[in-house]
Amino acid sequence: MSNSPVRGGALPSGSRVVQSLAQVGAMRLLRCAPKDGFTNMAVDEAILRAHAAGEAPPTLRLYAWNPPAISIGYFQRAQRDINLEACARAGVDVVRRLTGGRGVLHADEVTYSIVIAERAFAGAGVPEAYRILSEGLIAGLRRLGLEAHLAPGQRAHPGPSGANCFAAAASCDLVVNGLKICGSAQVRRDGVVLQHGALPLEMVDPSRFWREPGPPPHATDLARALGRRPEWEEVADALAAGFAEALGVSLQPGDLTPRERELARELRQEKYATEAWNLRR
Repeated sequence: MSNSPVRGGALPSGSRVVQSLAQVGAMRLLRCAPKDGFTNMAVDEAILRAHAAGEAPPTLRLYAWNPPAISIGYFQRAQRDINLEACARAGVDVVRRLTGGRGVLHADEVTYSIVIAERAFAGAGVPEAYRILSEGLIAGLRRLGLEAHLAPGQRAHPGPSGANCFAAAASCDLVVNGLKICGSAQVRRDGVVLQHGALPLEMVDPSRFWREPGPPPHATDLARALGRRPEWEEVADALAAGFAEALGVSLQPGDLTPRERELARELRQEKYATEAWNLRR
């Protein structure tokens, strides 16, 4: 794992990256030790709030989960979609995200989140922002030897997609050889964009955690796509370099500020670890 700055070069040939995004210049790079799901979601929101208040720089955060957790979308109904009893028996936490979408079982993976001012996209809408940020993921995966692209926006599996995010690919997701490999979700609050997503190293069968089985995952993971299981650090290095390259920014290794740590603790205790938040729908 490198603690040196990750520098972006010239924008890739043919790239439509919004010029004002490259003018951000530098972003903070956080590599975080594995945390429980309540803490991970609290930290993402704490960074969003701190950046909105001008107290923290734009940030790329790379992190992992311990113990495993299911994150559900902001509008999802936990008690309808998730087998909470099975999750409790298996020691799998259930936490509601600030972003939309469907449930994701987070186990053996690299998770990324990007927090950046909305104005950096120069008026680009949500689909275009997804496309721009996905260029960083695509460049990172290319460094690992994989050619990924955005899904066409249609269901990758016939029939209802159910509660499982990896049962289908939406237009904001990445596919390799026709199989979903990375799912992302985005929210905009107080003039700030938060986008985060999951890139599995090795997928764990999540079927026992859904109320309704639904279609099986129409997805792959890095181990199967590469023919080997990469280490977390290798993937994190590739993603950091990919974002720096595609967005034309320099990534400066850093840490959470004391204010962000305090806010994350408050959000975990008062929001993300509570039934009032996680089971409210």
